[in-house]
Amino acid sequence: MAELVQVDQRDDGVVTLTLNDPATRNALTGSAMVDTLLAEFARIERDASVRVLVITAAGNVFSSGGNVMDMQRQIGPAVGAAALRQEYRHGIQRLPLALHALEVPTIAAVNGPAIGAGCDLACMCDVRIAAHEATFAESFVKLGIVPGDGGAWFLPRLIGSARAAEMSFTGDAIDAATAEQWGLVSRVVPAAELLPTALALAGRMAANSPDAVRMTKRLLRESQHVRLDTLLELSAAYQALAHKTQAHADAVQAFAARRAARKPQG
Repeated sequence: MAELVQVDQRDDGVVTLTLNDPATRNALTGSAMVDTLLAEFARIERDASVRVLVITAAGNVFSSGGNVMDMQRQIGPAVGAAALRQEYRHGIQRLPLALHALEVPTIAAVNGPAIGAGCDLACMCDVRIAAHEATFAESFVKLGIVPGDGGAWFLPRLIGSARAAEMSFTGDAIDAATAEQWGLVSRVVPAAELLPTALALAGRMAANSPDAVRMTKRLLRESQHVRLDTLLELSAAYQALAHKTQAHADAVQAFAARRAARKPQG
């Protein structure tokens, strides 16, 4: 049986996780997909050599979201509402918490339809790059349910409340070009260029000081919910730490050496 998530780790610290469950079109529920991703996130968080995470998928679909066949079990009389609440709390809801808290930058390379929870998975990442074939749908209402995995928190922060409401209330899909126009994705590329583009971007991130990148990501996260004076205090503390890293010292010395080399002699 193929692994649900394929793992590739490059020497430059870029890790690629590829969703690989073609039978369900890379559904996130109804299998061990969430647990497998969480285990990888925990490993990445402990591994100081990891600098950037790329999430993509095998096949023509990024993720179909929730497993609709498993929903037949959920609507049956054997599973009560209280038990379903706990399934969400201890199941898929661990995914946004873990991915959002991950210190390294994350890039979603969206190769095809990202539906429901699949759309939200892409939204949980810091950056999204889409193939021309990609589509995005916050489609929960079409099944008579709500975004139970945090999509109502992520989506408005990316594209604004009005457009998030349009996607969430209609459940309609938008194409990659619209996603780029709305700011949901950073760029749209041909399918053959998707992973190379994502990996090239990841490489440029990985080339920078890992400490500075991780602290910068934390500042961006904190800026979403704290006052300016609070963020400035945290920025000052992080900056003090950054000034004492070897990467900063090396960068300053290299800059000084280049400037000295350009200075006219005599």
